[in-house]
Amino acid sequence: MTAAASPPWVDGLTIGEMLRETARQSPDADALVFPQLDRRWSYAQLDADVDRVARGLLALGVDLGSHVAVWATNWPQWVLLQFATARIGAVLVTINPAYRAFELQYVLKQADIDTLFLLDKFRGSDYRAMLNEAAPELAGCDPQNVQLKDFPKLRHVIAIQGEPTVGMSSWESFLKGADAVSDTELSQRESHLNHADAINIQYTSGTTGFPKGATLTHRNLLLNAYYIGQCQQLTAADRICIPVPFYHCFGCVLGVLGAAVRGAAMIIPAEHFDAEATLAAIATERATSIYGVPTMFIAQLDHPTRSTLDFSSLRTGIMAGSPCPIEVMQRVVDDLGAREITIAYGLTEASPVITQTRTDDPLELRVKTVGRPLPDVEVKIVDPATGEELGDEQQGELCARGHLVMLGYYQMPDATAAAIDDDGWLHSGDLAVRLPNGYYRITGRIKDMVCRGGENIYPREIEEFLYTHPAVGDVAVVGVPDAKYVEELAVWIRLKPDATLTEQDVQQFCRSSLAHYKVPRYVKFVTEFPQTVTGKIQKFKIRETMIAELGLDESETA
Repeated sequence: MTAAASPPWVDGLTIGEMLRETARQSPDADALVFPQLDRRWSYAQLDADVDRVARGLLALGVDLGSHVAVWATNWPQWVLLQFATARIGAVLVTINPAYRAFELQYVLKQADIDTLFLLDKFRGSDYRAMLNEAAPELAGCDPQNVQLKDFPKLRHVIAIQGEPTVGMSSWESFLKGADAVSDTELSQRESHLNHADAINIQYTSGTTGFPKGATLTHRNLLLNAYYIGQCQQLTAADRICIPVPFYHCFGCVLGVLGAAVRGAAMIIPAEHFDAEATLAAIATERATSIYGVPTMFIAQLDHPTRSTLDFSSLRTGIMAGSPCPIEVMQRVVDDLGAREITIAYGLTEASPVITQTRTDDPLELRVKTVGRPLPDVEVKIVDPATGEELGDEQQGELCARGHLVMLGYYQMPDATAAAIDDDGWLHSGDLAVRLPNGYYRITGRIKDMVCRGGENIYPREIEEFLYTHPAVGDVAVVGVPDAKYVEELAVWIRLKPDATLTEQDVQQFCRSSLAHYKVPRYVKFVTEFPQTVTGKIQKFKIRETMIAELGLDESETA
């Protein structure tokens, strides 16, 4: 464990209090910049707009601890709602914008959503149509009094863009409601908040086949945001380019909160990752820090406009989500100028960062390790079978303890007990070794997980969905190496007698109800699976077979 040099100024504060203090210290500094929308907020303006949105939530009757969900790409309303929910003590539930109706239905019910804010459309996703598919009763509801049999907690649905459809309110009418709530009422609500309160539920795919809602506190998030900024040596003079999604901890914690605790600017290139927009935003807004997973950096490095732009302002940033090849890291340093880029490792359940490299670490350490623990975080390596703590250079499960550990999974006590032991250690499910210098290297996974382009996917979730197809008798999903996404999904399917399916049928079935990154790239129909003597499918043999048949390179993934 690395001890903090001095107590972080945010420790003991709520997220709302943190924003007020940053706005007091840097009122005129850029807080939030959307170049493509030609909009920007100073910290004073952001704080004032957050107050208005917070009063709008109070006007809806959103109580302490109520669950408010946002289902959208990276829009200004997302940031306003993140701070506003925290300011009134509501729990922000982040919904992946790639979710389909099947997944939305699950989250709305499992998370006890009280209020839902949603986008209208993005690319091939029609969010309103999917909501109506998940909750067809909504079309007959009064927007001021939503009552749905399958979702008894849901009372309000607000469209953050365009004219609302039946059963929904508009963003503009929502904001008008703020006029009925005084600043005094808002202050009274704020006085009841505590930094240890639950404030965010982030969904992560579950080994049980269903996503689990990691419940995080003000303190969890603020200390993580503070320390990841410290590892980058961020100050109020920095400008962070954030092309990663807000729904994920990378965007809303390391990005939004990481900037706010330092008084740095948040630069949002586009509503979804776009290499050209990201490069343009770095250059025109003079970004000093850039975030992303390796595939994002590769797309920027290979984009034809890169050589025409000036990246001399860029200094640092965070790369996370997947192992980074040394050639890519070298190009990020040489071609983008991010000479002090850092590598971070963690889990949603850990708020999310556990270990991080520092700006002055040699390049080799930033490629071959995931750094050392954040200050005041304990990390140990244990034998997965016995729980015995292991020494340096011994492979075992990485466990963490400290301010970053979630409260637990929402309404999943058994899953919580499996993840956090009686001594408060969070078990990552990842295999790692500790080097003699105190840095950690991730070596594999205990959990049956696939990491595709920075998205963690648990095959069991996809398998259970495929079992709902009437033609599927048995199924096994594995990850296989991929040059672009590090890993891709492959599925073996044994059909029921006399049933027929094509590869395209399987992919379309998944595409209709699952996020795009969960759609298997490879589909193979088989009559039997490799099994142990007890009948357990040997997925490692499936993976080996697919690698051989497809001529894939095993070295492309960890």
